[in-house]
Amino acid sequence: MDKEKCVGAVVLAAGMSTRMGAPKMTLPWRGSTVLGTVLSTLAQAGVEHIRVVTGSNRTEVENVLKEARVKIEPVFNPRFANGEMMDSIRIGLENLDPRLDAVLIVLGDQPQLDARVVEGLITRHKKSGARLIVPSYQMRRGHPWLVERSLWREMESAEEGENMRTFLNRHSATIEYLVVDSDSILKDLDTPEDYQQASADR
Repeated sequence: MDKEKCVGAVVLAAGMSTRMGAPKMTLPWRGSTVLGTVLSTLAQAGVEHIRVVTGSNRTEVENVLKEARVKIEPVFNPRFANGEMMDSIRIGLENLDPRLDAVLIVLGDQPQLDARVVEGLITRHKKSGARLIVPSYQMRRGHPWLVERSLWREMESAEEGENMRTFLNRHSATIEYLVVDSDSILKDLDTPEDYQQASADR
């Protein structure tokens, strides 16, 4: 890995899957699971340091991690029940490998994610050194986001009630957008209907 521009990933997998009615991270997907597919996509794109933030259904989710073909570091969010994504991000960012220059903030329920998008974010960061890179499809922001190390402390110290939209809006003037031709950046799985539709589209 490029020592100067080493990019890892924090994968958010702590949610309670309330609207899905079942642990969505462990739902079947392409011979694997929803979360397992996300992890494989990151590995395919060359991400070697992956931290997964668990919470609800911890045992089932950690079993998925054991089956992954890449090295995963799980960390537990004890406040997962409050539904605040920022809590998981804070925990995910704590004590990351000092070699990392930036991380991708990745949704664990986004199995449609295209490896080319991940590769594009990493390549753009290595070329431009931008502190914050967000993928965009038809003028709509999506996931994952790439956040440079110099911004981690700000996210870790965010006030109660702040979310990633607040953070992005605060840095709107400096966001570098990566325009992509894949709407996968806009898709995640929240409801049974989402899952059924996405499964039908595969």
